[in-house]
Amino acid sequence: MAAPALVALAHGSRDRRSAATVKALVREVRAMRPDLKIEAAFLELSKPDFQTVVDRLVKAGHDEIVVVPLLLTEAYHAKVDVPSAVAEATARHPQVRIQASSILGLEPSFLEVLDERLREALRLARCRELDALVLAAAGSSDPLANQAVARLGRLWGSHHRLPVTAAYASSAPPATGEAVRAFRAEGRRHIAVASLFLAPGFLPDRAAELALEAGAVAVSEPLGAHPTLARAVLARYAVGAVELVPV
Repeated sequence: MAAPALVALAHGSRDRRSAATVKALVREVRAMRPDLKIEAAFLELSKPDFQTVVDRLVKAGHDEIVVVPLLLTEAYHAKVDVPSAVAEATARHPQVRIQASSILGLEPSFLEVLDERLREALRLARCRELDALVLAAAGSSDPLANQAVARLGRLWGSHHRLPVTAAYASSAPPATGEAVRAFRAEGRRHIAVASLFLAPGFLPDRAAELALEAGAVAVSEPLGAHPTLARAVLARYAVGAVELVPV
């Protein structure tokens, strides 16, 4: 029996860097599991779109598909857009079993990726001293999604023994600039910002711009195509594949 195909489903962006990063992450996943059929797809704004990818897989003979949403928090896209897209694909291909896994989420191991990206930003800024950190994320109107970011921030701060504020690029306060200014008002001068975004785009760019204007010494690149994220994708796929097994 062939293993289910894996579709790594991202939201999509008008920024070409975003889709390029998602596709690079999918290449990392393929390198780890060359035995699987693995495709990237997008809900909107980028190509290929999800329904087109499903059609292509079905035409190639795949009758089981696991969809791994490349989303960091359980917000609107995870709760509404992904289930809607999967339901549409299932209605169009009733003979195919399509299972959405849990989202990529916020793994504690992602903090190692944040540190790696931030060390590079600090090296480029020639900064060797820090007295505060800001964890910048997209933000959501769903308070539970923002709380998940804040929890990860607390874990990150306890690891480095530094104060950490979670900041958001949209939908919730504080913005990155506000978080940096609040630390500076306390007398802290060496404040770095880590970008808790999967890929580059308008929101991470805006978060970085506001942080630097407020006096941050460095802002890291987004998580990007990293082996740690690729392993997380495969972990979600493994659970989704098990859920396809009839009981």
